[in-house]
Amino acid sequence: MKKSFFHRQWDLLLCFSIPIIIMGAYFASRKMAPFGSSSILTVDLGQQYVDFFAYLRTSLLHHPSGLLYSFSKGLGGEMWGTNAYYLLSPLNLILLAFPKQWLTSGILLLLLLKYGLAGLSFGWLLKRERIQTGIRLIAFSTSYALMGWMIANQLNLLWLDVLTLLPLVIYGLIKITRQESWLPYLSWLTLLIIDNYYMAWMVCLFTILFFIWQLSRVQLKKSRIGKIIATYLLTSLASVGLSAIILLPTVSALLGSKGTYTETHIKWKFEYQPIKELAKLVPGAFNFNQMPSGQANIYVGMIILCGAGLYFFVTQDRWPSKVIAGGIIVFLVASFTLQPLDLLWHLGQFPVWYPARFSFLLSFWLVWLAALTLKPGQKIRPWILLSFAVTAVIITIINLHLAKNLSYIKPLTIYLGLGFAIAAIIFLYLEPFRLPFFNFAFVCLAIFDVGYNAVSSLNNISYVSQAQFADYTLLLDQVSEQTKKHDAGFYRVAKDFMRTKDDSFQGDFFTGDNFSSTMEPDVSKFVQAIGQPGGDGFITYSNGTPVTDSLLGFKYFWLARHQGKDNQNNQVLPLTASRPDWRRQKTVFQTKQITVKQNKWALPIAFGASDQAKKLKLLTLDPLAYQSQLYQTLAGKKTDQNLFTVQNFDHVEFVNLSTSEQITGVTVKRQQLLAPAQLILTIKPQTNDPYYLTLGAALKDTANITINGNPLNQYATYQNTIVTTVADHEKGKTVKITISLKKASLWLQNVSLYRLNSKAFEASAKQLQSEPLKITNWYQNQIKGTIHLKRSHQLIMTTIPYAKGWHVKLDGQKITPIKIAGTLMAIPATKGTHQLTMTYWPPLFNLGIMISLLTLVGVILVYLGQRKPNRH
Repeated sequence: MKKSFFHRQWDLLLCFSIPIIIMGAYFASRKMAPFGSSSILTVDLGQQYVDFFAYLRTSLLHHPSGLLYSFSKGLGGEMWGTNAYYLLSPLNLILLAFPKQWLTSGILLLLLLKYGLAGLSFGWLLKRERIQTGIRLIAFSTSYALMGWMIANQLNLLWLDVLTLLPLVIYGLIKITRQESWLPYLSWLTLLIIDNYYMAWMVCLFTILFFIWQLSRVQLKKSRIGKIIATYLLTSLASVGLSAIILLPTVSALLGSKGTYTETHIKWKFEYQPIKELAKLVPGAFNFNQMPSGQANIYVGMIILCGAGLYFFVTQDRWPSKVIAGGIIVFLVASFTLQPLDLLWHLGQFPVWYPARFSFLLSFWLVWLAALTLKPGQKIRPWILLSFAVTAVIITIINLHLAKNLSYIKPLTIYLGLGFAIAAIIFLYLEPFRLPFFNFAFVCLAIFDVGYNAVSSLNNISYVSQAQFADYTLLLDQVSEQTKKHDAGFYRVAKDFMRTKDDSFQGDFFTGDNFSSTMEPDVSKFVQAIGQPGGDGFITYSNGTPVTDSLLGFKYFWLARHQGKDNQNNQVLPLTASRPDWRRQKTVFQTKQITVKQNKWALPIAFGASDQAKKLKLLTLDPLAYQSQLYQTLAGKKTDQNLFTVQNFDHVEFVNLSTSEQITGVTVKRQQLLAPAQLILTIKPQTNDPYYLTLGAALKDTANITINGNPLNQYATYQNTIVTTVADHEKGKTVKITISLKKASLWLQNVSLYRLNSKAFEASAKQLQSEPLKITNWYQNQIKGTIHLKRSHQLIMTTIPYAKGWHVKLDGQKITPIKIAGTLMAIPATKGTHQLTMTYWPPLFNLGIMISLLTLVGVILVYLGQRKPNRH
């Protein structure tokens, strides 16, 4: 009678289930949704990825054009390359079943599934290759699924599929070295490249090392070796060809964004002392400080580590294979600390947070060698095990010394690691005696070891509460939907609150915020030039003025409603902007928590403007002067008619500070180090115009700022001079700005006061509004409309970031757009009425499709040609 599936595959079912049970129990104990009031969200998962998942869900269910281009990405940006980096895992489709405020539960389910699939995949490889079977299989699969890299990077869901696909790629590679089918290697490598090209690059490099080692294990004729190498290279190339539909547009996108940060000056130096890596052999050697910078997370359990070491002493492999295997370990460990090798694995860029992202390869290699070595009944000479015990003691002594300067290891965990090591050595000594229940105890030791590492490591990390995420998301969705019902047109929205810089992806609206690895540098530079917080990979529209609100088409403002003194008690909607000038705008509607205002000076996405803008150059580092210069040039005004006028403070008071007749650019110092120190700037506006204060980046960490006793609401991270509103409609009233020092001294970098000439601004705004693009139809990647230009020597100016993927037709004729202000797209045009169509199509997308199709045809022909004819 044929055995049931469970009886035949019970070991693989356990390989899949045990990592899920361990981690599921841990998440439930931490009360993570859906098990309680906490959530799995932390760091980038909570600040970035969850919003991308919401965007993917919205795009697939409602507007697929957003998969190519999205105006929710800052001022607008390509999404094909962004998706290739973040979102192409097929497992993400699970999230479609979860409403946005419950995405946290979907993400937890997705994460548990990835733990289980990693264990299943590695267990399947070992069983398929007859390396391990039965209950012992579980020890190796669980050690692999719960490796230190997985625990430290579980919040980076976009990378985790690699642990499932790596064993399958290796299986295909082994079949090639045996001159069997090349199809598994081709299929799994192609899927990995499409799933995440970044991780695939690391695996491709590793396949070279594994391939060399695998060939060294058998004696082959040169002719056969040549054929095997050719098959490996051609199949790898075919995988790249099949993935071209993803790779080519992504490469194009990266060259204009992430790729611009590629390191060109390489220094042969260690990034940290290599001996520090020994600390990662301690269970639980991880905390928050290890995320931005630290050592590679390589913990796989002591019995696995011992098994990998025993490979070099007890296996029957030829000595060249053992030399190569040792060389692979040395090469990977050296890559953790040696700068050029580190850059090689990371595509030429230093990781921003999460160092040594390729360290999962060393963990795989150690578990693989251990699985090859630790066969049932394996005899090991006592002196070898004794030398391992001595080594463990030496490493313990070193780690006790390192613990004095490393925050993530403690004496208790160091001794616990030594205990795991001694227990492993004892088990290995007892192996030949085949004691009852030995295999079960062997598995339990391995599981408990890596399980303890997982729990103790993750206990060092804090998480976002479910209510903090769900309540905010619900409010955001409500106001977004109501705004769309009020106005179904094309516009941007600004707000004075923020949970993340990707709120627009979560709430499905257009704004000026974004945080992603594919942020275009030109956009970030432009945003910083006009006084908004920005940096490598992020922009935030929290410090606008009526000029930038108008220029960039911010038609609606969302303001958190008062719940306490000046809204300071609003915990649901964290305040990140101070814009009192918004409050006098027309109220459109209100929700329970948010007031929606309408900006009557907002410009459309495209409008008629003076062609003098083609000659515009950034002549000043003063953000308000640049705003005026840009706006006035577009309006055809003289640039010396500045919209912003420098103002003097009416009174300056130095409290416990050295005095100075000048404010901006001066460094003030405390007189008494233990006493409070303040600079109090007082103004009494003579008009109802808005007043603005510029602040250099030097103040963000060294001072607290209040306005009339109320804290200045400001997004905390910026690298440039920003603009903040300090008064509006305050004629004759006293406004007191207090800058309190947090340190012994303070550099008053770019601290200057300005007043907006409202009448001059409104005159220019009316001029630019007089020639709007009237949109007749639009998608995320296409805008159609008509525009009537009343004057000669004009442009159709847009506030869409210039990109090669934009294709423009004016009156049915193709026309090449130009770049204005180093960032924005404009279209040359003549006087009269025009039909305008702007369509975004990812560069190299068509070529990628063609290459993928041709490669597919070639693969099918080769496969059919190699099939043997059926025998009758």
